[in-house]
Amino acid sequence: MLYNFTNDYSEGCHPSILQKLTQTNVSQQPGYGHDEFTQEAVATLRQLCGKPAVDVHLVAGGTLANLIVLGALLKSYESVIAAETAHINQHEAGAIEATGHKIETVPTADGKLRPQDLVALINKFPEYHTVKPRVVYISNSTEIGTIYKKQELTELYHFCQENHLLLFMDGARLAMALAAPGNDLTLADLASLTDVFYLGATKCGGLIGEAIVIANESLQKDFKYYIKQRGALLAKGRLFGIQFSELLRDNLIFELAGHANSLAQRIAAQLQELGYAFLTQPETNQIFPILPDDIITQLNQKYGFFRWKKMPEGHSAIRLITSWATPPEHVEQFLKDVKVLTAKAG
Repeated sequence: MLYNFTNDYSEGCHPSILQKLTQTNVSQQPGYGHDEFTQEAVATLRQLCGKPAVDVHLVAGGTLANLIVLGALLKSYESVIAAETAHINQHEAGAIEATGHKIETVPTADGKLRPQDLVALINKFPEYHTVKPRVVYISNSTEIGTIYKKQELTELYHFCQENHLLLFMDGARLAMALAAPGNDLTLADLASLTDVFYLGATKCGGLIGEAIVIANESLQKDFKYYIKQRGALLAKGRLFGIQFSELLRDNLIFELAGHANSLAQRIAAQLQELGYAFLTQPETNQIFPILPDDIITQLNQKYGFFRWKKMPEGHSAIRLITSWATPPEHVEQFLKDVKVLTAKAG
């Protein structure tokens, strides 16, 4: 296989992280997140959020972050609302349901939730006979590569407040969303327009790690108990701290996200010139072009990617993902191959 466009975590990590891990390897540090590197990362995140009072916790991965946050926020009779394509609904092996909580889903064409999508679920009848929605779960970027604009998030957050709902943003690819050309949100906005969000490193230059940010102060007390109960309170918390301190230094994480986005947008622009449509508007490092099945089969002999959705008339939507480390020359070769196959098919 020439190159793998299947995901954005096939590579290890940015060289600065490896260098820092090596340099600090034999220095003694307190455990469980009290090390100097974690404290530096937490201070930087608080500064970027513009809120010294936000609570920050570093954990290993996105599914674990979702599990911990939702387990902490939901009572036994409460549910979480999510888009049908949401990661917690499609790709986490029932992790949330295994905690005893129902996921109530809404079909949306672009993977985003809007206030009108929630009305029917919060007005269920009769009371005490159905689960009670408490959390609204969204992703930015979404599972299908789209991003939230500030106005959209503002409207959703205000709706949640008016209806006693908590808004939780999955940020496994948040760096890509914030680095997208059409983005108008900042970390400070997220700290004001969500109750909880997280910033992922796993898919943007880190080995592992997600930074959970709890903006709603009423949710902060004793949160670390949930982390400990789920086996996520790492003794060598320095592993997370070093990664985030390096990725947040000089906005490196957003520079890496910009690299991933720009290569995906390069592919999208060229495919559009060839006349191909997309399942969703290409905005980040995940794009979903719709190609003829025979061309997909031939491309799959050289490149890794997902066949995402069967489409009419012998076409399918595929998912292409570029990463922080994708070499531009592989993108150019992919585009050359698509052009050749398209010309032959025409």
